[in-house]
Amino acid sequence: MAKGNKGNCCSPIVESGCCRVEALVSVDGRGQVVLPKELREKAAIKTGDKLAVASWNRNDMVCCLFLLKAEDLAGAVKSILGPVMTEITK
Repeated sequence: MAKGNKGNCCSPIVESGCCRVEALVSVDGRGQVVLPKELREKAAIKTGDKLAVASWNRNDMVCCLFLLKAEDLAGAVKSILGPVMTEITK
């Protein structure tokens, strides 16, 4: 994303270098998304795993979605999103 694109909701995240695009996926007519096999293997996501979807809102818009393994959710919110949010709000 270009640095001059300050109007985009998540541009500070991209500019800070804390996130990267792992894959491009499509949403089908039923709202389903398929995670590519390479990404599932990298993240150790197996058939039957439950994923929690967390969102970050800015200016009354959902601008970022995060997938977390449900089994790791309790500590993940603080340990993963806390530092990201601290960095973003600097």
